[in-house]
Amino acid sequence: MSRSDAPLSAPPNNLLLSALPGREYDRLLPAFDRVPLAFKAVLHEPNQPIRHLYFPTSGMLSLLLSHEGPGAGMEVGVVGREGMADLSVFLGASVASTRSMVQVPGEALRMRADKFRTLVNRESKLHELLLRYTRVFLTQLTQGVACNALHSVEKRLCRWLLMVHDRAACDRFPLTHEFLASMLGVRRATVTEAARRLRQAGLIRYGAGQLTILDRRGLERTVCGCYRAVKAEQNRLLS
Repeated sequence: MSRSDAPLSAPPNNLLLSALPGREYDRLLPAFDRVPLAFKAVLHEPNQPIRHLYFPTSGMLSLLLSHEGPGAGMEVGVVGREGMADLSVFLGASVASTRSMVQVPGEALRMRADKFRTLVNRESKLHELLLRYTRVFLTQLTQGVACNALHSVEKRLCRWLLMVHDRAACDRFPLTHEFLASMLGVRRATVTEAARRLRQAGLIRYGAGQLTILDRRGLERTVCGCYRAVKAEQNRLLS
């Protein structure tokens, strides 16, 4: 992945980095590259060494568990401008447990994993912020498990669309039924029917590999409480 020629700015449009004291951000700044996040680019692969960490400033990454058969894998988490990928390095690991793939294109600040280990110690503010972000991310994971077990595909779809919309910073983004079915771990026909109901309700529009959010408030009225639980935790710990 090539780096961008655009100059780094301070504060960056990443909630973790923008919360750093100016002195600490200036200390870390030389270790960052600004890189594009191209649609469907794979940043990390399961069981492979993690060479770089990514702090998205726009766009969204899907964290996927591989499965047998066609498809990208089932999504277990997302990372946008609120966080960092891959948290495994912060937690002491050197290899990835999931595939990190760009779902919504954007940009990120990238740091080499070895530089991160050197620069981010227990006394740094970024270490403290990443501890808080780890709690937010674990809430996202556990709430997602509960949502997948308890709620309808339609409500799960609403939750996913709102999570993407929060991070995409736009109403329209690339998406196909096949990919969405893989993300949610359901058959294509099942997700097609759920999307059809949302379209008939005037909440979304889709076609030609693109999906548009037409009525966010309508999605918020339809979604289950899992979305709000994660959002509240994120707002509380990262605001």
